[in-house]
Amino acid sequence: MRPAIPTIDRCATGLLLMNAESKPQFLDRQTHQLAFHGLKGSGPTLVWLGGFRSDMDGTKALALEAFARQRQQACLRFDYAGHGKSTGAFTDGTISSWADDAQAMINAKAAGEVVLIGSSMGGWIALLLARDAALRAKQTNVPSPIKGLVLLAPAPDFTQTLMWPRFTEDQRQTILSTGQLSQPSPYDDEPTIITHALIEDGKQNLVLDGTIETQCPVRIIQGVADPDVPHTHALKLFDALVGENVQMTLIKDGDHRLSRPEDIEVLNRTLEALMHNIGTTAGGTLL
Repeated sequence: MRPAIPTIDRCATGLLLMNAESKPQFLDRQTHQLAFHGLKGSGPTLVWLGGFRSDMDGTKALALEAFARQRQQACLRFDYAGHGKSTGAFTDGTISSWADDAQAMINAKAAGEVVLIGSSMGGWIALLLARDAALRAKQTNVPSPIKGLVLLAPAPDFTQTLMWPRFTEDQRQTILSTGQLSQPSPYDDEPTIITHALIEDGKQNLVLDGTIETQCPVRIIQGVADPDVPHTHALKLFDALVGENVQMTLIKDGDHRLSRPEDIEVLNRTLEALMHNIGTTAGGTLL
């Protein structure tokens, strides 16, 4: 019998609060320190990749750890440089540098096979890591260690296709002339600083300009009521992904956060089905 799917009840909520308040460990990257929480268990390791300006203590990240804990499965969640409890300046970050943080964290702390769970920008980073791993697998004839992707409101190419087109001409000129733009955030009291470096680096990491080969099952969860990443963007991603083992779940009243109890239930059921699909006896653990 498969384990019951965890839900956000009183016990689970208490567990999430306890995990959020626990002290993180740190991975030294010389120029900055990456904060992380690791849960040891069976493989493949579930790796959380957070969104733009989000952190590893959000509802979805903690729900993922609760899911892994109930299954006695390894789980890793962390903050990119300039995010959450990690050091470094947010304005120094780019898609490339944050993807490099993610790869460094996986290399250092996740032994063997992994499943990447990416939210918003984290979905873009997950796709970059999976695409690169698939290419290395072709070149070396060694299977990719990435055994599955779960993408929540994924925002690949958002700097070029979602962010830049929404700026006014004055805002674009501010970025080009001063190197950055300060914008109010609907999710935070502090404004979001958009840098020219972020925009330019995003152009070097586009994935929707062709096909995307991941060599693993992909599951997309997208809210139709998402004001930040329209569901049509997820449909473009769906069409770009190579392979038959690609599924998308649309939540008609779902927003960008996808953090309501009913959204977490969808995430849990998706993870449960994916684990059943790929198997949990494969190698992988937390170092």
